[in-house]
Amino acid sequence: MKSRTNISDLEKKLGYFFSDSSLLNLALTHKSFSSKNNERLEFLGDAVLGYVIATDLYRSHDELQEDALSLMRVALVRGDMLAEIALDCDLPDYLLLGPGELKSGGRTRPSILSDTLEAVIGAVHEDGGIEDCRNLIKNIFGSRLVDLELENLKDPKTRLQEILQGNNEELPIYEVESVTGQDHDLSFKVKCSLPSLNMAEFGEGASRRLSEKIAAQRIIEELETLGLG
Repeated sequence: MKSRTNISDLEKKLGYFFSDSSLLNLALTHKSFSSKNNERLEFLGDAVLGYVIATDLYRSHDELQEDALSLMRVALVRGDMLAEIALDCDLPDYLLLGPGELKSGGRTRPSILSDTLEAVIGAVHEDGGIEDCRNLIKNIFGSRLVDLELENLKDPKTRLQEILQGNNEELPIYEVESVTGQDHDLSFKVKCSLPSLNMAEFGEGASRRLSEKIAAQRIIEELETLGLG
């Protein structure tokens, strides 16, 4: 781990310099290291990231409908994408982890990296506000915001079926978990299950079809982390 005196190197990578450096330190503190950790900032950062990505997609893709926008948002905020960005920013060098997490490889564990990146975003929000967060996200995501290939997201249900058939696995099961809201503003929550792999993901949207697509996309991303995509 790099010296804490070199924390300014991380700020240069992020493209943001904190007025209150304690917020950045807190964002880098895993729960295994201290009871005062980054979980609350992660909660905030997750919401801020979703909002910024959603508004950016809405403003830059006025030709797209909700289903396409939703799929693009899901792809951009998925865990492995955030972990990749965290590595680009050298976040592992600055993480504060407990002995157990260090021994088990926590410094490069994707879930810890993605959670930490969200915590950093939350810290920037508390230090500078939403516009500084927007600039941070544009900086660290870089070309990913414009290079995302919509063609690869158009039919995740079909792609999921092809992936499973190619790996001789059973086909997915889609189940509606709940339908909420008024008739003119319904929200569907759908579960996509792969019993043979003991995996399941959820999707929520304004229609059953959209919710199934989002759930399928999330399952695809899980399979990719296992090398099955």
